[in-house]
Amino acid sequence: MMNDETLDKLLYNYFGYEQFREGQREIIEDLLKGNDVLGILPTGTGKSMCYQLPSLLLDGTVIVVSPLISLMVDQVKQLKQQGMKRVVAVNSFLNPQQKQQVYTHIDQYKLVYCSPEMLQNDQFLQVLKEKVSVSLLVVDEAHCISQWGHEFRTDYLKLDETLKELKEPTVLALSATAPVHVQDDIVKQMDRPDMRKHIYPMDRENIAFTVEHVAGMEEKIQRLAAILNTHSVPTMIYFSSRQWTEKAAYELNQRVEGVKVAYYHGGMDQMDRLLIQQQFMNNQLDVICCTSAFGMGVNKGNIRLVVHAHIPSQVESFLQEIGRAGRDGFQSVSLTLYSPGDGEIPKRFIETELPTEEMVSNAMRYLQSLSNKGMYIPAQTEDIEETLQLSEVQWRFLSYQFEKHGLIKGRNILIHQGWKEAYYSILSFIQERTKIKQNKLAELLHWVHSEKCLRSTLYSSFQASLKKPTGFCCDRCDFRFDLWTTSNTDKRSELLNWEEELQKIFLQGGSE
Repeated sequence: MMNDETLDKLLYNYFGYEQFREGQREIIEDLLKGNDVLGILPTGTGKSMCYQLPSLLLDGTVIVVSPLISLMVDQVKQLKQQGMKRVVAVNSFLNPQQKQQVYTHIDQYKLVYCSPEMLQNDQFLQVLKEKVSVSLLVVDEAHCISQWGHEFRTDYLKLDETLKELKEPTVLALSATAPVHVQDDIVKQMDRPDMRKHIYPMDRENIAFTVEHVAGMEEKIQRLAAILNTHSVPTMIYFSSRQWTEKAAYELNQRVEGVKVAYYHGGMDQMDRLLIQQQFMNNQLDVICCTSAFGMGVNKGNIRLVVHAHIPSQVESFLQEIGRAGRDGFQSVSLTLYSPGDGEIPKRFIETELPTEEMVSNAMRYLQSLSNKGMYIPAQTEDIEETLQLSEVQWRFLSYQFEKHGLIKGRNILIHQGWKEAYYSILSFIQERTKIKQNKLAELLHWVHSEKCLRSTLYSSFQASLKKPTGFCCDRCDFRFDLWTTSNTDKRSELLNWEEELQKIFLQGGSE
């Protein structure tokens, strides 16, 4: 058994920390004993240390399943800067030649980052089975199993089968926002009933909460401009649409003097997104107006203000987004600006995300028609989506459900007597998922309108007790913007032109 002194020495030598944060040592010790672990730790408390340090001690390879390419690329870059060279991310950024080179030398890496979809790639899985011994499989942001897995990231639900293919390595599932029902779903979907649970309070004692009710978007912009004119701190502002990120960034640049504002959303060119993210990380931009596409993996310590100009569809998403604030431990604020009708936006999304009864019926008739003609399912999913008028998410959901109920296998269609039963089972599941999501939205809307302490109401479904705030609690208790004093210690760096900035970014990246 590894003693405490050895773990402390490794922590300092490789990562520069003199002591473990809450929960890290306990999780690491359990993993080194070969126990499966579910770890729930607050955002910004170093969850990645729970597998990065064990990777130095375990025989074999540690596989890290990560939801976003940008997240895994950033973590690989940080580890290499810390001197850990035997780490790689396998993703779509690699060209065929680079991917083949990684596959050839896969046994030389201690940490391999990949997406759940990549683990379903036959070639990649075969390479892992033939060339490495997987000692630990980590599911980072494990709430995605429950939050995304049932709808548009269905490969999360196949991880239990992947574990069997990889000869049942030890499992670590990590998250910052998982209430009890999500914890149970993670354990169930991973098929690891004996997981040791290390559950720590999710509340961040240095974040104050405030909700302001306004008439509409114009008043939201006015309020944001007023706050930024008095508190010019690193800020993230969440919107539900790409259009509003651009409009708000323009308006705030016009109305707030001396503050650099930019927008970020999934419709932007990849290079533009990379540039904006790096400028924000390097204090060259003060405010980012963004959709939910921005945030996961943004490990910037001095974000002081996170604003929700539009609310997300569930408390878990809200907590993930506010968790980007105050990672350095200093006083930070979560502001929600709510106007009448704001709940309709996520409500419509919930209602249209999954296929309707008619879509399910049409898709099953389509498969039966193909089978009658002796044809296979088209190789290009775009062709299926166009024929059936389905979104990518809707077809991905149906494809998984059809496979789960034995109606299809790969591109083959399996006709049998269970189709009718499968049809009603799928419809029932859609209704169940929709109801769950509607209840989650209702929970968040209840919080927005609550007259009680915002902190205790927000975390009530996650934990029984709260840490004492290190500063302000919430606007129901003690917080007002005019009482919040901020320092100007984080000076904005000079803004380079985009050619110089991109060159700087890529030079920082280092060589493989």
